Amino acid sequence: MRLEYIGLSELSGSLITLEGVSGVSYDETAEITLENGAVRNGRVILIDGDRVVLQVFEGTRGVSLDNARTHFTGEPVKLALSKEMLGRVFDGAGRPIDGLGELYPEERRDINGSAINPVSRQYPRSYIETGISAIDCSMTLIRGQKLPIFSGSGMKHNELAAQIVRQAKVGEGDGEFAIVFAAMGVKNDTADFFRRSFEEAGALQRVVMFMNLASDPIIERILTPRCALTAAEYLAFDKGYHVLVILTDMTSYCEAVREFSSSKGEIPSRKGFPAYLYSDLASLYERAGMIRGRPGSVTQVPILTMPNDDITHPIPDLTGYITEGQIVLDRDMDQKGVYPPIAILPSLSRLMKDGIGEGFTRADHPALSNQLFASYSKVQDARSLAGVIGEDELSDVDKQYLEFGRAFERLFIRQDVMHGRTMNETLDLGWKLLTLLPRSELDRVDDATLDAHYVEGAYHSILSDLAGQP
Repeated sequence: MRLEYIGLSELSGSLITLEGVSGVSYDETAEITLENGAVRNGRVILIDGDRVVLQVFEGTRGVSLDNARTHFTGEPVKLALSKEMLGRVFDGAGRPIDGLGELYPEERRDINGSAINPVSRQYPRSYIETGISAIDCSMTLIRGQKLPIFSGSGMKHNELAAQIVRQAKVGEGDGEFAIVFAAMGVKNDTADFFRRSFEEAGALQRVVMFMNLASDPIIERILTPRCALTAAEYLAFDKGYHVLVILTDMTSYCEAVREFSSSKGEIPSRKGFPAYLYSDLASLYERAGMIRGRPGSVTQVPILTMPNDDITHPIPDLTGYITEGQIVLDRDMDQKGVYPPIAILPSLSRLMKDGIGEGFTRADHPALSNQLFASYSKVQDARSLAGVIGEDELSDVDKQYLEFGRAFERLFIRQDVMHGRTMNETLDLGWKLLTLLPRSELDRVDDATLDAHYVEGAYHSILSDLAGQP
């Protein structure tokens, strides 16, 4: 027997209210049928006695208090899952939008997922190679990690996300690799850029795309990362893939949560965001990881644009508490034309030490990374001093640090958007750059490693490369 509730008691924006309802649960889905036969979908967001409030996914245009019949399905929002998802494009609610027809699912799963038992969690090991030197060398992405990218409005985070999708890979013999890409609140031209970029690079067949446009309902934006992570968990823990999940832009998601919370009349907290924003973000980020006894892994790279480049804003601030490091994009470097404009000093990967070195990347990687970081930090001191007394008055060593800094930014951090570097190419380039400094300044590397990799006079080739750079 199909039970339907006829009429509504209240209509406000995308919310509808029914009274006299019994036997429903929070997050349950409903079908709202209009007089013309059109069916819209909704989700229970509030239960107060026999009063129930639903959010309508497609909006309430054309809905009136007396032309709607509501049927509760008894189930939460579920996503159709199959290995055939690879190479497909879906909207924010998991419906195919690529013109290839419906997906024939092996199963349907609640998009809210289920928490990984902490006892079953396996410590993240090994790495994912992104082909981007600044990330691979200095803030290596570890399988099972969550490593956000903090960007700013108008910066090159979309290009960086697309490049990571095109180039990312795991080591040979480590298993199959897939990417789940979710875009939230993007404009049509940005969505076209991502799709075209993946197709032209031949990477689309290993990507599952979820695209939520700026014109789509905010409730769909709230579902998008959950759909993406449900697909990732299925591919990782059921099919054995190492899955990299890229979520962009989490700021759009958080603003949708704020708007949604305001529409429910909840009391706002910092900058109008609900007090539960931390736990809401944690429910997404903590779905990354590895499970003991399962071959796959879920690695997350959420991308967020910091309002006014403010890293203390609630979104980056709360994200930083939950995740294991961050990659920070620098506006000054972006304005200088350096791509990707990754700021080395405020960026870090807290799990990096457990996934690099002998047996993973190369034995010299940890020492090289530490030395590059230490040397680049001294570049900032030399630049500050030069700003006070002038570059001509600096000591010879400080002048060498300035030269090293210019070369490091223009030859190591900077690279072509369509060109990736292997891990070995990245590490070899790092050692070349260190030859711009006297051996006595390299105090983070032991003598045996220096003997193996430091080549006196190699800086001449670096200087000639630098002269050819714009």
